[in-house]
Amino acid sequence: MKCLKCGKDAYKSTTTEAIELGFGVLVIRNIPCYKCSECDEILYTGDVVQKIEQITEKVKELMQELTVVDYQKTAA
Repeated sequence: MKCLKCGKDAYKSTTTEAIELGFGVLVIRNIPCYKCSECDEILYTGDVVQKIEQITEKVKELMQELTVVDYQKTAA
């Protein structure tokens, strides 16, 4: 995969994302992604973006001030 920002090669990896929801923060760990070898830009595939949105919606119902979830365990 090529980086959309600089055009260099991106490699498979995982990342952690913190999402501010206004009433708290959701941290999702171990998200599959592509990282650019040149500029460190993070790229997600469409299915990963959908799963992140689904996880976010589920967590909104149960959330406290801080919620940390593992992508691999909650995306299944």
